[in-house]
Amino acid sequence: MTLTHRFLTFLATFGGLLAAGASTAQAAQPTPWAVGFQEAATGIMAQISWFEDYTLIIITLIVIFVLALMVYVCVRFSQKNNPTPSKTTHHVGLEVAWTVVPVLILAFIAVPSFRLLYEEAVVPPADMTIKATGYQWYWGYEYPDHDDIEFLQFMLNDEERLAAMEATGGTEADFPRLLAVDNAVVVPVDTTVRLIVTAADVLHAFAMPAFGVKMDAVPGRLNETWFHAEREGIYYGQCSELCGTDHAFMPIAIRVVSEDQFNAWAAVAADDLGGANDMLAQMLRDDETTELAASE
Repeated sequence: MTLTHRFLTFLATFGGLLAAGASTAQAAQPTPWAVGFQEAATGIMAQISWFEDYTLIIITLIVIFVLALMVYVCVRFSQKNNPTPSKTTHHVGLEVAWTVVPVLILAFIAVPSFRLLYEEAVVPPADMTIKATGYQWYWGYEYPDHDDIEFLQFMLNDEERLAAMEATGGTEADFPRLLAVDNAVVVPVDTTVRLIVTAADVLHAFAMPAFGVKMDAVPGRLNETWFHAEREGIYYGQCSELCGTDHAFMPIAIRVVSEDQFNAWAAVAADDLGGANDMLAQMLRDDETTELAASE
C-alpha cells in the first residue's frame, strides 16, 4: 500500500471526525499529565474504574492506620515515656486481631475482584464478531458476519498527519501522533462485539483503554474477549506487548457510530472500503450540521 493511497484512505475515514467534534476524540485518547484512566466507554471499564477507586480507599486507610500506629508506638514506648519495658511476649487479642482483620480486608477486595474478572472473561451472546490479527507492525481486521469485510490498519507517519491537518484544518488533538491510523475499525454503538485476537508472526497484545480491553495476540492461538461501547466517538489503543523495533508504532483506532451508519458502511465496505469510509465521513458531517442547526 503506497503512502499516497494510505493517506487518501485516511482522509476518507477520518475527514468527518473534525465535524463530529474534537472533544469526543480528545476524551478517548491519552492526555498530558493524566494520572487516572481514560473516561469509560463500556460497562466493564466503568467497573474497572470503580474498583480502582475502591481499592485506593482501602489501601489509603491501611497506610494511615499503620503510620498512626507507628507514631503511637514510637512515642508511647520510647525510653523516655516507658523506662521499664514490658516483658509480655504474647497477647491473644492481638494475635486474633492481626489475623482476622487482614483476612476480612482481603475478602472485601477479592469478592468484587473475582466478579469483575468473571464478567471480563465470560463472553456474553454477541451481536457481531470481529477478528483482529497482529502483524509486525500493523493490525488486520475481519468481519465474518458482514460479507467478510477485511482491511489492514497502519499508523500515519508525521508527514501524513501534517498533510491531513493542513487539508482539514485540524489540530494535533484531531490527529494524535502515534495514534492516528488510515483505516479505523467501525462498530455500532450499544452492540456486544465478540473480539477474536491472534497474531501472524510474534506476540502482540490488543489494548483499548477506554473499553477495558487488553488481550494477548498469540501466533497459532485464538483468544476471545468482548466489549459493548455505550458512546459514539473515536477510541484509541495500542499494541501492549513488546513485539520488535516498531512496537511503538502499532496503534489501534475504533470508531463507534450509530447502528444505521454502521449498516450503511458495512453494506459498501466489502466491495469498496474507501467508498464506504467516504460515505461514513459524509454522514458524520451531515449529522453534525443538523445538530448545529438545531442548537441555533
